[in-house]
Amino acid sequence: MHLRSAALRLLPVALLALAACNSESSKTTTVTETETSAKPAAAPATADTVAAAPSAAAPTEPAATPAPDTADVQNIAAYLGGQRPSAQSDLLHLTEQPAWQAFAKDQNKSWQKYTATHTAPMTKWAATELDSVQQNSPTIFYPFSGPDFLNVVTMFPRSETYVMIGLEPVGSAPARSSLQNPKLFPAIKSSLWSVLNFSFFRTNDMAVDLKSVELDGAVPLIMLFAARTGHQILSVRPVKIDAAGQLQDAATPDSAQATTVNQRSALAKPIPGAEIKLRAPDGHAQTIYYFSADLSDAKLGRNPAPLTFVRSLGPLTTYLKSASYLMHKSYFNQVRRTVLRRSRYLLQDDSGIAMKYFQKGAWNFTHYGTYRRPINLFAKHYQPELTAAYKDSVNKARPLPFGTGYNWRQTDSNLMLAKRRIPLAD
Repeated sequence: MHLRSAALRLLPVALLALAACNSESSKTTTVTETETSAKPAAAPATADTVAAAPSAAAPTEPAATPAPDTADVQNIAAYLGGQRPSAQSDLLHLTEQPAWQAFAKDQNKSWQKYTATHTAPMTKWAATELDSVQQNSPTIFYPFSGPDFLNVVTMFPRSETYVMIGLEPVGSAPARSSLQNPKLFPAIKSSLWSVLNFSFFRTNDMAVDLKSVELDGAVPLIMLFAARTGHQILSVRPVKIDAAGQLQDAATPDSAQATTVNQRSALAKPIPGAEIKLRAPDGHAQTIYYFSADLSDAKLGRNPAPLTFVRSLGPLTTYLKSASYLMHKSYFNQVRRTVLRRSRYLLQDDSGIAMKYFQKGAWNFTHYGTYRRPINLFAKHYQPELTAAYKDSVNKARPLPFGTGYNWRQTDSNLMLAKRRIPLAD
């Protein structure tokens, strides 16, 4: 448990007080280590989206084992998001409940508002500012993501593989008993409230809300978001990363070989995850990998498998948002170093990697929006270097037509695109 946990418990109270304010003062928000500003992208990628080039090093396929029955995952995802399942689904009669109909009406209203204020301007902005990046980003790495498939797919709709890592448990496709639980709809609504209003999850609240109805982790929300962004979910299956950093089916027995203490420890605790196969709105195949892992140096020192897997994926485009400024800290050096050594492109807000860690002359930077100071909770992570960059009269910051991150108002938000100038490190 990181030192910021105690402070985060106080954050919901501060956030509610903030919502009543109309000033430009720093915004206090609720976050945890895997902050995700998952933004529902109700409008999918534009019709002229071009598929990304094939990845040179796609994840190793797990050993072939009988796949679970996931034929109905698309209907489950639709039901969770307030959308009607197909006419052939045995879930259809559940939509006759007045509670579901009220929930669906409320969700449609919320998503329509979010689409107008976030999804539409984000999609338009990304199509212009990130066009060449999108074309050359088959694999997206999103550490500290939580279940935030929404923002990442809005920014990078053409990618083939999304690797997301957070502290939230993996979870699974909800069982029928969960879907029939009367507490389901208010729990989902409560969990999505901060996403739709402030652009990130209040992760502690989300865990309480969803576990109360046996929605047991990130997977149900990723499914919901995939359905709401116009994707067709083809399958969901549990996977794991073994001690060697290889992707395996969750049911595959762990290898008995171990030559060091660290390897034996890693073998005892493989990194749990889920693989979600999708078909994008334009028809191209996509895969989401979500893994539940602590990316601090202490944990990676005992089990480096998550980063071993990430390094096997070939050149990366990394996305960082509402990341709790963790990679500003000395004890997140390993994941920070991996991002900086293996990424061709990096899109982040100021909570990602501090400017002082970027090798001079190795990157080209484009700044967007406004940088003032972090919210009060993270005030000590103010960066004078960013203030100077945003005041540069020659390389002026470009407009950012939507709010994002902890400073969630459009007038206060920032993003930075870093493009590598030198070859990738080995």
